[in-house]
Amino acid sequence: MDDITGHFRSHVEEILDALGKEPGREALVHGERRLSAGDVRDLVHRMARALHTRGVRRGETVTLLSGNLPETIAARYAAGLLGCAVNHLYAGLSADVHADILRDIETRTLIADPAQRDRAAELARRVPVDRVLLLGAGRGTDPAPGPDLVELAAGESSAELPGAARPDDICTIRHTGGTTGHPKAICTTFRQWVSAGPVWSDEEQVRTLVCTTLAHAAGLMADSTLHAGGTVVLLDGFDAGSVLAAVERERITHTFLLPPLLYQLMDHPDVDRTDTSSLRLLTYGGCASSPARLAAAVRRFGPVLNQFYGQNEAGGISMLSPEDHDPARPELLRTAGKIMDGVEVAVRAPDGRHLPAGEHGEICVRSPHVMQGYWKQPELTAEVLRDGWLHTGDIGFVDQDGYITIVDRLKDMIVVVGGHVYTVELEDVLNSHPQVLQSAVLGVPDVNRMERVHAVVVRTPGGDVGEAELRALVRDRKGAMYEPARIAFADALPLTDVGKPDKKLLRSRAAAPAGTS
Repeated sequence: MDDITGHFRSHVEEILDALGKEPGREALVHGERRLSAGDVRDLVHRMARALHTRGVRRGETVTLLSGNLPETIAARYAAGLLGCAVNHLYAGLSADVHADILRDIETRTLIADPAQRDRAAELARRVPVDRVLLLGAGRGTDPAPGPDLVELAAGESSAELPGAARPDDICTIRHTGGTTGHPKAICTTFRQWVSAGPVWSDEEQVRTLVCTTLAHAAGLMADSTLHAGGTVVLLDGFDAGSVLAAVERERITHTFLLPPLLYQLMDHPDVDRTDTSSLRLLTYGGCASSPARLAAAVRRFGPVLNQFYGQNEAGGISMLSPEDHDPARPELLRTAGKIMDGVEVAVRAPDGRHLPAGEHGEICVRSPHVMQGYWKQPELTAEVLRDGWLHTGDIGFVDQDGYITIVDRLKDMIVVVGGHVYTVELEDVLNSHPQVLQSAVLGVPDVNRMERVHAVVVRTPGGDVGEAELRALVRDRKGAMYEPARIAFADALPLTDVGKPDKKLLRSRAAAPAGTS
C-alpha cells in the first residue's frame, strides 16, 4: 500500500519501480540478447496497453504457454499490471491436460511463444478462448492462431500505466505437476504475492541463472532478483554443461535446481574445470534429496547450498541454510531445515491430535502465504484447509531444535503387511551405497491389489551392484518390511516437466507386466 496515496501497489508495480531506478543497468540476458532495465519496463507497459486494447480486463484469466524468454516475463507482468489472474502452463504436459486446464480456469486469453505455436493453434480449436496472442511470429505447420503481441506492443506508448489489481484479486493460478492425477489449480492473491519471494538487498549485485521453467520456483526467483535490482540470465532449459558454462561466463551468484538436476551438474565432466566461485546461493528443493550427494555438493561448490521446502498450496515452510549444510553433520542434511519466520507448523495424527516433537504425522501449516483455495473446487479446498490450517499431505516430524524432517507423501507412503514404508527413508538407504547415483521408490500393486515395494536404481558409471546386494543393505539398515520386492536398474530416472522423478510414469512401467511385482 502506498503510504501517501493509499493505492495498493502490487508486486508487479514494485518490480517496475525497481527497474525504473536504474534504467541503464542490465536486467535480462537471453542468448546474445541483453535487455536493460528500462527496456524491460517499457516493454511491460507497452504490452499491458496492447492487451487492454485487445479487450483484456481486470479479473480475467490469462494463460501463458511459453518458455524462458524475456517476453514471457514481460507478458506475465503486463497481465498482472491489468489485474489479471495469470496461469503459466508446464510445456511438457499433453494437449489433453493443457486443454483441461484451460477449461477449468476459464482462460480468456492464451499467450504462447513461437515454439508453442502449433500447440496454441490446437488448443484454440479445442477450447473456447476469446483471444490467442503470440510472443513473436515464429513458424509452424498450422496457420498463426493469433496476432503477434510483441508487434502490437511496439505501436503502444511506454508511459507508466497505473496498476489495476486490488489486494484480494487472484494473482496467480498455479497447478500441481499432475504426477499423481489431474492437476489442481491453486489460487494466490496479489496481497499474498507482494511478500512471497526471497528478499535480497540492493547491495548484493544478484545475478540469477534461470535454467528451469519460469512456471515453477525459478519464476519467483526471477521476480525477487529484478525487485532487488539484479540481473536474470535465462537459459531455454536445463543442460548441465550449459549451466556450468553460464555460471562461469555470467558470474552467476544465485540459481535454483531440483535435486536430480543438481546431481547431473555434479556428475558432468566439466564440473571440476569450471569456475563456480561466483556462486553465493544454490537453492534446491521440490523433491527428496540424498544426504550423501548433498555432502559431496558442499565439498565441490562450497557453503552455498540452501534447501527450500514448501508447496504451491502452502508457500514457503522451512529452509536449511548454507551454515547448516555441514558434511560432518549428516543428520542435518536429512532434514528440510528450520521453520521459516511467520510460519506455524503442527504435526498431526490422523485423528487431528497435535503430536509432540519427534513423532511422525502429517505436516500442517498456517501462514499468510497459504493459498486461498483450489479454483472453484470448494469440497477439495475444504479437505486440505481446515480451521485455517493447510494439511500438506507430507508425513514427517519436527525435532526438539525446530528442524523438520519429511519422510514421505501421504500418497507415496506404501502400506505393506506389518506397517508403512516411507519411500524417502528407503531411497536414503539405497543412495548411501557407493555405486548408487540415484533411486526412486514406489508402491506397485500385485495381482491381488496388495502394494509391493518397487525400487528403480541408477548406478554410478561402471557400477555393478546387483539386486541381491541392495536388498541385503536394506534388510540390514531398515529390516525386512522395507526390502523391495523388486529392484530395477535404469540409465536415468525419467523427470517431470519441472525436474522431479516421474513416479507416475515409473509406476505405470512397473505395473505393465501384470503380476511381476
